[in-house]
Amino acid sequence: MTLVKHNPVLFGNVFDELLNQFPGNWGRDAQTGFAGVPVNIHETKDAYHLELNAPGRKKEDFSINLENGLLTISYEKNETAENKDYKTIRKEFVHRSFKRSFSVDEKINTAGIQAKYEDGVLKVLLPKKEEVIVSPQTITIH
Repeated sequence: MTLVKHNPVLFGNVFDELLNQFPGNWGRDAQTGFAGVPVNIHETKDAYHLELNAPGRKKEDFSINLENGLLTISYEKNETAENKDYKTIRKEFVHRSFKRSFSVDEKINTAGIQAKYEDGVLKVLLPKKEEVIVSPQTITIH
């Protein structure tokens, strides 16, 4: 993955060095900084695994798009009609709309990207392309 910085980090070189080791622009929203939905990113030898913590939502309300090397995951809150016979005294459950963007480079097999929503976590699999393994060979001199 490549590192792309949209906003400069103000914490100095140590913090910059730490961020430079992290796959580029993962979860960075260019307009608002880091978005409000927490994300975990794991790497295995075969793929990157993104996990977005988004409990209480419906999978139909998520949208995942890949365009020009940018994977965008968004959730649009669909308003429900109020029931006049049902008065809410206190409302602490908040399901705001969100949008997270992740840079995807040529090392990702974009045709193999998969997603599933289970137990309140949106899981996105970004498989790595198989690298061409160059095996040593002996060249015969004629």
